[in-house]
Amino acid sequence: MKHLSHHTIAIIVALLSTLSLALAVISLPHQAYAVDGTDGTSGTNSTSQGSDGDSAPIAGPVPNIIITNFAYGGDSVAAGSKFNLDFTFQNKGQVSVTNMVVTVDGGESFAIAGGTNTFYVDALWAGYAMTQSVPMQALASAKSGAQSVTVNFRYEYVDASARSSSQSDVKISVPISQPDRFEISDPVVPDQVIAGQENTVTMEYVNKGKGDIANVEATMEGEGFDATMKTQYVGNVASGATGTIGYVFTPHASGELKTTLKVTYEDSDGQTKTKEFPLAIPVTDMQPVDDSDMADPNMDQSANQGLPVLVYVVIVVIAVVIVLLVRRRRKQKAKKNDIDEDWDDWSEGKDDKTDTDVTDGAAADTAPIAPASPASPAGPSHKA
Repeated sequence: MKHLSHHTIAIIVALLSTLSLALAVISLPHQAYAVDGTDGTSGTNSTSQGSDGDSAPIAGPVPNIIITNFAYGGDSVAAGSKFNLDFTFQNKGQVSVTNMVVTVDGGESFAIAGGTNTFYVDALWAGYAMTQSVPMQALASAKSGAQSVTVNFRYEYVDASARSSSQSDVKISVPISQPDRFEISDPVVPDQVIAGQENTVTMEYVNKGKGDIANVEATMEGEGFDATMKTQYVGNVASGATGTIGYVFTPHASGELKTTLKVTYEDSDGQTKTKEFPLAIPVTDMQPVDDSDMADPNMDQSANQGLPVLVYVVIVVIAVVIVLLVRRRRKQKAKKNDIDEDWDDWSEGKDDKTDTDVTDGAAADTAPIAPASPASPAGPSHKA
């Protein structure tokens, strides 16, 4: 009996050892296997049974990381502005991934606004998701429209007792809008607008934005006037381009002409915008022509006919004056010559008449006075 008790105890110990070994085997990590050519499920232990009853482990599919949702704070991002790019990524595989590195690349349109563009995730279980926020800025030189941001995932995973690595690139699209800087100056109205005559109102424009402006149309609305083109198509306006819009109109009557000038266009985001300029233009009647202020054509003809006569009179007067001056000059010159000749002759004693007179005078002074003739009855009687 004592021997049987020892034998029984040995059997019990052996049974307990076998049970412990079975429990240890059950508690080991399970691997993914394929059964009958189908993929196994993570967390189960399956075998592929052939004709000989052997089993072989088959690796499961590579886990994929995708972005399921993202946001950037609105419908679009203004060029030069800062924003937060929030995106959610999920492990769509059947095994967990570890040592994940997430890198955000903004390309030529975006930059990281502080911090880093690389993030580390220790582990992401199958089916689990995470959300990451990245501060970014849209570059001022970026083109308008949808621009891409690339998010790269690099990670490792263990499947079929083997460690492997993989990576994937996911691109998301973020629209950029350039600020609307299409400027239009105030309308320029003529100083005087006359009823029944063509007049022109002009406006100058310039596109100061970095994006192009498309489908520009100009319209002149209102009543009481005729216009050559009430709606005119200007077309596209490139960045930095300038131009002038002209409205040609003819008012029907005098008074105050009320009209509205409209300019419609599409900005760089494709949004339609309209700018309006209401005007109240004073219109006057045409002034009657005053005949009294007009020049008499007969007067012009008489003046044209009298012009040669006046010229002739002036010429004659000038000629007479010249002749009188010449004659006077000649007389003065002749008189001067005579005086000079008389003076020369007197100084040289060559004047016969003068010499004779002088001699006779001297003789008369010196010669004795002759007695009077006795035959002269009228003469006085003298004594010797």
